[in-house]
Amino acid sequence: MSVLRVGNASGFYGDRFDAMREMLTGGPLDVLTGDYLAELTMLILGRDRLKNPDAGYARTFLRQLEECLGLAHERGVRIVANAGGLNPAGLADAVRALADRLGIPVRVAHVEGDDLTAAHPGTLAAHAYLGGFGIAECLRAGADVVVTGRVTDAALVTGPAAAHFGWQPTEHDRLAGAVVAGHVLECGAQATGGNYAFFRDGDVRRPGFPLAEVHADGSCVITKHDGTGGFVDVGTVTAQLLYETGGARYAGPDVTARLDTVRLTQDGPDRVRIDGVRGEAPPPTLKVGLNRLGGFRNEVAFVLTGLDVEAKAALVRAQMEPALGEVADVRWDLVRTDRPDAPTEETASALLRLVVRDPDPEKAGRALSGAAVELALSSYPGFHVLAPPGKGAPYGVFEAAHVPQDAVDHVAVLHDGRRVPVAPAKDTAALEAVPEPPPPPPLPPGPTRRAPLGLVAGARSGDKGGDANIGVWARTDEAWRWLAHELTADRLAELIPEARDLPVTRHTLPGLRALNFVVEGILGEGVAAQARFDPQAKALGEWLRARHLDIPEVLL
Repeated sequence: MSVLRVGNASGFYGDRFDAMREMLTGGPLDVLTGDYLAELTMLILGRDRLKNPDAGYARTFLRQLEECLGLAHERGVRIVANAGGLNPAGLADAVRALADRLGIPVRVAHVEGDDLTAAHPGTLAAHAYLGGFGIAECLRAGADVVVTGRVTDAALVTGPAAAHFGWQPTEHDRLAGAVVAGHVLECGAQATGGNYAFFRDGDVRRPGFPLAEVHADGSCVITKHDGTGGFVDVGTVTAQLLYETGGARYAGPDVTARLDTVRLTQDGPDRVRIDGVRGEAPPPTLKVGLNRLGGFRNEVAFVLTGLDVEAKAALVRAQMEPALGEVADVRWDLVRTDRPDAPTEETASALLRLVVRDPDPEKAGRALSGAAVELALSSYPGFHVLAPPGKGAPYGVFEAAHVPQDAVDHVAVLHDGRRVPVAPAKDTAALEAVPEPPPPPPLPPGPTRRAPLGLVAGARSGDKGGDANIGVWARTDEAWRWLAHELTADRLAELIPEARDLPVTRHTLPGLRALNFVVEGILGEGVAAQARFDPQAKALGEWLRARHLDIPEVLL
């Protein structure tokens, strides 16, 4: 059967608004997908639904369709998006109303069954990650637009591919290939040079969005429309493959994809072929994302300028502590951004950051703001803050749970109103770690030079609840021979001091010349809790690349 061209027009809720139009007008497509959901987004949508029970979906998607639904209909492009969030049925109705108003005859379907909030009292939103076969049912029945709630990001590709090629749930290798393609596409321009360690390799001022040419055997080519910005090469695809993953087994509700079997080949300018992907039966359980309100949070950043920075910090801490005695959680961080004999006041200044959390909004608000403001004329010389503290703001907590696959009523609601149950996977296998493969031969001894890791390795990092992953890859076989021996889990914990007292697991992916580290608990209770300076660990990999090691001169 023909190649299925699947594009992406959104990697998160708030991504480039014009991307949908750019993808529809930039070249041929069969399916256009959009990923609007993340752990933090589900919390945001949950708070929206508290204010309005009819809300809970990504409103940006509707505004994009107002401009682009006619274009998609004219060009025969089907649209599949998880923009339904907490209310896919409500979004489907809104899309139908929009289509009627615009006079565009489109068939709209949706997928539901992921909402398990009622079964988890105390949560704001509890949603199972569904697979792609509900999407496939909707497309097979003729839907032009399919909206879902919480499905896996890769399901936006596995569903259309299964529908197009007629794949069955037991065709694990083909499904695994589509999962890998979906994982590369899901974050939009991150596959085309965005957020890329070696961004100077191309023009990334306005990267185009990616697309996958999916074949019947599950292999694909990652590319982009001609004439769009950014670039696609083995490095950009490797970076995205490592993003927010763990070990060699990448589990999902449809299949477990073996990342240690992925083969990447440059197939021409801005074209990377992915093949060789093997799949295994999925786990018997589904992941469930639990979002709840954790309490209230407030912060203030004191500016410490010039001399005696540490003494000034000690003074303001001593002055604030009586007001913070009953606050549940207090965190101080002194950020030494100051320089000696600085040419500007800003570069002569350090920041003392105070963050408080408490279940009581009064304690998180008044305890901090009142005490900090009252110090304006009675503290260290040069006292001022970046911004006056305000009221305590609510923050969220994310947790992951698991339920049996058959505990979820996965349903495809077709465009004509028929409800088609989607059976859980019958062939399942408990998830187990893959034994670590042997390392490559080490480089022969030779002179070394103290230099940043990033001169010979790329990295990309991200969050999964309270954990972070850091994927690190080498660009050459020689660099891989050094990296695989040098960057152990213990060595990473030395380079990233925050990880020293936390469990760090290293996974080796020789086919990608890559190491993937999972640092448990470094993000506390997840991004919504904002437990650290970089709450989603987006730049953790770049910090690692900036650390200095003794690197063989032959690699530099």
